[in-house]
Amino acid sequence: MFIFIAVNSVTLLGRVGADPQRRGNDDHPVVMFSLATHSNYKYDSGDWMQKTDWHRVVVFKPGLRDSVMSYLKKGQRTMVTGKITYGEITDQEGKQRGTTSIIADDVIFLQNQ
Repeated sequence: MFIFIAVNSVTLLGRVGADPQRRGNDDHPVVMFSLATHSNYKYDSGDWMQKTDWHRVVVFKPGLRDSVMSYLKKGQRTMVTGKITYGEITDQEGKQRGTTSIIADDVIFLQNQ
């Protein structure tokens, strides 16, 4: 007998790439924003490099959605906890492409320094 337990949890600390945007409609509103995270690594030559990853964050929770729209701004440091989701969207040319998003359970607003 096998028991499989799946855990889908992510915590990201980064900077907001652009002011949050309200999407969807009155029946199904959603707020989205981009978050940049950085990784530093060292080459064998001793030179340091920084890699930036961009994440699409999606907020469905009503209270959290309103707070993000009111208080989160471009460049602000924030911590997001949530889960990863995968899907497909159709671009403007009609082509299907895969997407990865973070569905936010919590967004912590940090002071800029």
